[in-house]
Amino acid sequence: MPALCRDCLAIFDDAPARCPQCGRPRLLVHPELFDLTIAHLDCDSFYASVEKRDDPALSTRPVIVGGGKRGVVSTCCYVARISGVRSAMPMFQALKLCPDAVVIAPRMEHYAAVSLEIRARMAALTPLIEPLSLDEAFLDLRGTERLHHAPPALTMARLARAIETEIGVTVSVGLSHNKFLAKIASDLDKPRGFSVIGKAETEAFLRDKPVSILWGVGAATRAALGRAGLRTLADIRRAGHAAMLARFGGSGARLFDLANGIDTRRVTPDAPVKSVSNETTFESDIADRAVLEAHLWVMCEKTAARMKAKGLTGRTATLKLRRADFSALSRQVRLEEPSQLADTLFRATQTLFAALPEAGPFRLIGAGYSDLSAADGRDPVGDLLDPQAGKRAGAERAADAIRARFGPDAIGKGRAFGTRSE
Repeated sequence: MPALCRDCLAIFDDAPARCPQCGRPRLLVHPELFDLTIAHLDCDSFYASVEKRDDPALSTRPVIVGGGKRGVVSTCCYVARISGVRSAMPMFQALKLCPDAVVIAPRMEHYAAVSLEIRARMAALTPLIEPLSLDEAFLDLRGTERLHHAPPALTMARLARAIETEIGVTVSVGLSHNKFLAKIASDLDKPRGFSVIGKAETEAFLRDKPVSILWGVGAATRAALGRAGLRTLADIRRAGHAAMLARFGGSGARLFDLANGIDTRRVTPDAPVKSVSNETTFESDIADRAVLEAHLWVMCEKTAARMKAKGLTGRTATLKLRRADFSALSRQVRLEEPSQLADTLFRATQTLFAALPEAGPFRLIGAGYSDLSAADGRDPVGDLLDPQAGKRAGAERAADAIRARFGPDAIGKGRAFGTRSE
């Protein structure tokens, strides 16, 4: 049976117990190993892995990347997961489960930069890359064997090793004959995993899996399926295509196909990003407008950093708030010209905020750009209504250069100081 050593990258026609070249046991063995071409690459606890890479003193510590006590967990390392911490968990609950965790505020612009390094290595292998987020993507490796003198399985093993040794974060890989199964496979053996689901085993593999494994099945859909007596993929297959279509419409037909391992979607490169934003949830509700504006400025800075890292500009600015009763409100304004600057976003959202009749208090504030396009290198030069716009743009670019050289905390705006006591 075909085999691949994930450590020394040797390949074999007949699978040995250990690699005869390096003696290690991390062998990938599968009858369709060198025939499958659709891969899903998923970084292991990406934000936390980057933080541990940057600070080796954290290597054995439980690390949570997220907000304060009233925020949520963005991600956590596997040490923290042992205690039961999970992504999207409220921070107060996470700290009860893992009180000795090191909590780190997200550095989205930094993670975006590391993501671009990983993306560049994927792009060297195939143009057919479909990113799902900063830390995961599909790759279609059909037709690349002659180019790289290696089957897709070996190409992905090389990529995983290069990302770990050269960038310093680990990844898990799933390899299959379609996107749905490749994504499932990448989650089977985390961290540093590499799993394969072949065509011949698809039906047996999916037979008794719960409906929650299906793409797009959240709590509401799971409950609806449960009311229909559909709790496993076998239940869906027994119900049949006609019954699923009649009861759940087009979504039911799609779920029936997935339950049978059928997924005809192509790997679509460079799906457009529709918006870039950042938001923060406060430790306690805030009504003080000055303090809220200080937090707003920080969110604008973080959003602008991500825009600059992605090489994007936006034509629409958005303000987001969440009231004390958890209800949300948002306001938008179209800008005179596209921008990626924190200054532009702050001035637009500050004006929207000032026009709100509500006094608060609020538990969350955020800001974002939408109507995105590629940056052309031009910044506002100022006009009669705002003659200082050009100078402020130049000052922001100078601050960016200082941060790039001396670190993200090397320089800051005075208006952000009001967030430090919150």
